[in-house]
Amino acid sequence: MSIHDISCHSILIVSASEQFDAIVKRSLKGFTTINFVKSGSLARRSVMEKEYDIIVVNSPLPDETGIDLALDTAEKSRASILLVVPKEIYEDVLERVTDLGVLVLPKPFPKGRVDKAVRFLAAIQKKSLKLEKKVLSIEEKMEELRLVSRAKILLVEKKHMSEDEAHRYIGKAAMDNGVSRKRIAEKILEDIED
Repeated sequence: MSIHDISCHSILIVSASEQFDAIVKRSLKGFTTINFVKSGSLARRSVMEKEYDIIVVNSPLPDETGIDLALDTAEKSRASILLVVPKEIYEDVLERVTDLGVLVLPKPFPKGRVDKAVRFLAAIQKKSLKLEKKVLSIEEKMEELRLVSRAKILLVEKKHMSEDEAHRYIGKAAMDNGVSRKRIAEKILEDIED
């Protein structure tokens, strides 16, 4: 994955360590929006104000461990979460957060590991966004089918058309007016139901 593929992601880094921030900054060259906060409370406020694609939490934080922050954020937002924890608690934290989709790294970590983890989360975000678009498209098509079906039923009941005639009428009206079948169905429903 190139930097260009991931540069559209907004990233929140939650860390009280200047050293960690510097490592992460080097790993994230090319990202357009990178915000840094030093505490869990500031991170929670930031997440309420802005939607992030990726959130990196360096545990512990001055006001909390950061583990609950990662869990809460994973449940309440669509962001992908990377939680970096001390090696001594890595296994316990991994067991606790994995089922919510939080990626965990132990520290100290090998050079380049944060970069790879963030690139992995960016790839997941990209796939997730594609799926969201497909779902929206399917929902829109289902809504159109529902409206067209209701309009056909009204045409059959109130205008005494056959189902085929109602179907052709809606299709022809859409083509003649250069609008969607959904728009014609909405107009029929407005006119006949009123």
